Amino acid sequence: MRTTFFRYTKVYRLILFGMILIPAILPAEEGIVLQDLKVEYKINPLGIDVMKPRLSWKIRSDRQNTMQTAYEIRCARSEAHLQSEENLIWKVKENSDQSIHISYNGPDLLSRQRVYWQVRIWNNHGRVSDWSKPAFWEMGLLNESDWQAKWIEAEVEEDIKVPQPAQYFRKTFKQKTEIKSARLYITSHGLYEAYLNGKRIGDQVFSPGWTSYNKQLQYQVYDVSELLLDGENVMGVTLGDGWYRGYLAWNDRRNVYGATLGLLAQLEILYTNENKEMVITDGSWRAANNGPVIMSDIYMGETYDARKELIGWRRSDFDDSAWKEVRETESPKNHLVASFGPPVRKIEEIKPVQVIPKNKGKYIIDMGQNMVGWVRLKVSAPQGTAIILRHSEVLDKQGEFYTENLRVAKQTVTYTCRGGGEEIFEPHFTFQGFRFVEITGFPGKPDLGSITGVVIHSDMTPTGNFVCSDDLINQLQHNIQWGLKGNFLDVPTDCPQRDERLGWTGDAQVFAPTACFNVDAAAFYTKWLKDLALDQGENGKVGDVIPDVLDGGGGHTGWADAAIVVPWTVYLNYGDKRVLEIQYESMKAWIGYMRDRAGENYLWQGDWHFGDWLSFDASSPAYMGAYTETDLIASAYFAYSSALMSKIAGILGNSEDAKEYRELAAKIKAAFIKEFVTPNGRLVSHTQTAYTLALAMDILPESYRKLAAENLNRNVKRFGHITTGFLGTPLISQALTAYGYLDTAYMLLKRKKYPSWLYPITMGATTIWERWDGIKPDSTFQDAGMNSFNHYAYGAIGKWLYSTVAGIEIDEENPGYKNIIFKPNPGGGLTHAKAEINTMYGLAFSSWEIKGDLIVLNILVPANTMADVYLPVKDLKTASIGGISVTESSDVKIRKDKNGEQFIKIGSGSYEFAFPRKVEEKE
Repeated sequence: MRTTFFRYTKVYRLILFGMILIPAILPAEEGIVLQDLKVEYKINPLGIDVMKPRLSWKIRSDRQNTMQTAYEIRCARSEAHLQSEENLIWKVKENSDQSIHISYNGPDLLSRQRVYWQVRIWNNHGRVSDWSKPAFWEMGLLNESDWQAKWIEAEVEEDIKVPQPAQYFRKTFKQKTEIKSARLYITSHGLYEAYLNGKRIGDQVFSPGWTSYNKQLQYQVYDVSELLLDGENVMGVTLGDGWYRGYLAWNDRRNVYGATLGLLAQLEILYTNENKEMVITDGSWRAANNGPVIMSDIYMGETYDARKELIGWRRSDFDDSAWKEVRETESPKNHLVASFGPPVRKIEEIKPVQVIPKNKGKYIIDMGQNMVGWVRLKVSAPQGTAIILRHSEVLDKQGEFYTENLRVAKQTVTYTCRGGGEEIFEPHFTFQGFRFVEITGFPGKPDLGSITGVVIHSDMTPTGNFVCSDDLINQLQHNIQWGLKGNFLDVPTDCPQRDERLGWTGDAQVFAPTACFNVDAAAFYTKWLKDLALDQGENGKVGDVIPDVLDGGGGHTGWADAAIVVPWTVYLNYGDKRVLEIQYESMKAWIGYMRDRAGENYLWQGDWHFGDWLSFDASSPAYMGAYTETDLIASAYFAYSSALMSKIAGILGNSEDAKEYRELAAKIKAAFIKEFVTPNGRLVSHTQTAYTLALAMDILPESYRKLAAENLNRNVKRFGHITTGFLGTPLISQALTAYGYLDTAYMLLKRKKYPSWLYPITMGATTIWERWDGIKPDSTFQDAGMNSFNHYAYGAIGKWLYSTVAGIEIDEENPGYKNIIFKPNPGGGLTHAKAEINTMYGLAFSSWEIKGDLIVLNILVPANTMADVYLPVKDLKTASIGGISVTESSDVKIRKDKNGEQFIKIGSGSYEFAFPRKVEEKE
């Protein structure tokens, strides 16, 4: 078994602890540093509502083969109490190698409570670390009764059938004495920007984020202690339509969650004399909607008239006597939740690369990168000058601005100058998906300094990267990462430019494994999955988009299976069992829905599904296309998700459920084989996707797998290219590799002609396209009704780049990279490839390079983990580590897995292997 050595060392450590007392009788280990202390994936989070928050840390060690053998955590109300160990809230010491997701198990936590914590560890070399630097977490408002603030709305006239002006709210108050601390708890119906004494509160944008607003609404918590002034103070808040009542989806759909904007804010001030004071939203606030933001809509853009700016409205001495009163409302507070996912922020800035003059005073500015966000405009012009900025992803083959693929989304920003000098402007409650900006009305010719691209997305920590000897493949990796950036904006959207931008479940499901290689997406997905469960139908049906704004549609295979696949992906990548616990009832409900639709024959037939969306559609009269029966796909996913549920139930200790779902999966597979597989092993849909799903989802019995793999390989070679769509594409390279057709998988990767991953790059793509031929070989466009140039689904090949080309794989039995599988697969004419992933335990690294007749492999294994190394050689005696045969090295152990394949067991540290290069055929 692959885990034999791992289990043995755990037993050994338990025996060791039986003989040695752990307390600090040993000196601290200078070579061990504890870092990246996190609580619920966040560093020093402010305002959480997880009642048993989980603590994690990373271990940096200067010694090979370092494993934690025990840890000690202490928690207190202050750093001073931590150091003195007086009045500790909680202290625990465990003989354990667990260093991630350790649940706080002290006294019940209270609203607003701040907890400081530290950790130290013992290792398998008999040493103890120093205590880590102190970290903290702070609780939010845990009870509805904690909210003294009232929901307020502006008493203004509006036409809610169209985008409306932004609303402005303000309140003045006096600070009585010196403050000790101050917190602002705030949320809104619509999007908000908050200010205290003229200074922006926080650096988040698009707050409070997008959730299923009527079921859960996030609030944010800010430390505003440094923004308060002695004496008179003023709080100001701007509200925009946002997702709450702006355009969503299509058909002029507006006001999905409500028709009126609202504000809920509670400023809590703690003075040095321990007295407390609250400034809350109530009827004493004032409001207006006659400011410069004439309209700001996510799809349509923004109209801003600088001549109407409310000069000084964020200062305490502003005269608001002409402003309107506000009304208190009875909007609910029982669905308020603390923010869990990473906030959206301005992440980086891009300088344009070219200004292209057009006729009639128009200019097109090329940003050089398809991006999501907006442009910052810098201009000096007379008062009343109107500058119009339009945004598009591509130019047509004549070099003209192309916007037909935006459908009704205008993506237009109009700025009217106030005059009198240089003006700098950024939009407020809108974002655009674009590479090109068309400017009209600009005085004179804009230069490269006239605009700056401001890139926004959910602020997820980058964790991985891949690079190899092929520049086009490196550009593919670049495009995958930029597709992720553009579509991870609080929810995993399908596209960021047209009148859609929705959380399509199918796209999220197929791309999640690739996303988790590139960024820390655990909190992002966990937040989104909560909405998936909330929007799920009573019969278990899962919507096509989450949050569900399409009137309860859904129940489509491959899309709704996100309910199971995405939590499973989070578990595998981050070792997060709690996400499985939280989503368990949702997952069971989706299996129940499929079971009801399938009936007694265990085949899901007759319902409409998206199928293998956007698979290859040939123009040949004989139709050499790639249509895969949706009944086959639906039944395959039914089997796959049921098998996953059996595993998940087992992990959670639900043995009866595990047995039930295991038996259900077996029955579905048997029915699948009887219905869709001929006695000679041919699938009734003789397509790449059909064979890929049957193989990758482990549906076929052993006797059919070789035949199916041969058919898959034969089909690929017959076409000479990929034919799969959204569901087949993420798995085809994996299936080919698993059954010995690595060369075929590399052929698909390196193909440059349509259809292929590299074809869009040859056409200038800087993100992943929705279609294989978004721009056709003759430079004309695909159907404008559905032709996004920033659509990450086909970017799911990224997982294969990391896990197969570079060779960093997840061990399902030890998730979260507790035990890492290194299994590089040189080939495809590449001379080198490398990948790195900053796991929950630290940096894992794999790099191989051809050097003469050898391939040299360098590996980094983070502390407190182990690794299995599979080398592509027939005999390990031909491989060396540090110049010594691996079979003779004392640094490694040779083991065999359940399939009889040899691998090398190693502990943490850096290693260099060398092994003979295979003779490759010339391309």
